[in-house]
Amino acid sequence: MSTERPRLAFHLTEGAGPVVIFLPGYASDMNGSKALTLEGWAKANGRAFLRFDYGGCGQSEGAFADQTLTGWRDDVLAMIDDIATGPVVLVGSSMGGWLMLLAARMRPNRVRALVGIAPAPDFTDWGFTQEEKMTILNTGRLERANPYGPEPTIYTRPFWASGEASRLMFGTIAFDGPVRLLQGQADPDVPWNRTVHLAGLFGSADVRTILIKDGDHRLSRDADLALLIATVAEVTDTSGRSEG
Repeated sequence: MSTERPRLAFHLTEGAGPVVIFLPGYASDMNGSKALTLEGWAKANGRAFLRFDYGGCGQSEGAFADQTLTGWRDDVLAMIDDIATGPVVLVGSSMGGWLMLLAARMRPNRVRALVGIAPAPDFTDWGFTQEEKMTILNTGRLERANPYGPEPTIYTRPFWASGEASRLMFGTIAFDGPVRLLQGQADPDVPWNRTVHLAGLFGSADVRTILIKDGDHRLSRDADLALLIATVAEVTDTSGRSEG
């Protein structure tokens, strides 16, 4: 069986670094409001920005049902290694917040700052009921109603297993740069206290958790997007600008 990853679709905005890379959530793509809003900010301010689709998602090649968490982690690493130049800032939404932690662990010399939006590390553990886990293990897949579209959301046994093997909320997360976590307290998918707990695991002293009392999981309202832009701009400045 080939381990080669699918060819990935991406859009790179040239500008001053560090390169801000947006990591979408599960079954999402690079054309969401958060990614496009950040791209607009980058273009208006001469910043480098990269958005892309994981394998099997959006405009990238591959079948969605064939993908795993570690495969998507490797897609993030490919963007860092092959497309971005110099230091990077990772902005991860939901599952993208898990992937940004895995990528930062594997590329410590490249990743300068992290911004999580309702980050969901280890959600294969806490995001499923015991009954759902047994369905995945026994039948190989689980289908859930999708609140954001007509097609059900599919989870496969290989994805779930790769997630369980990639859990990291059991000890210190060795990252020393700026970390910002944006979390809605009305989020039905990621409990806000999990994000508060995550903040305490970072080795970095420069960690801030911003709770939005009436914020949902997507955090895509105008005020949420304005907060996201301000947060990304702040850590990008903190991490230093460079041409490239």
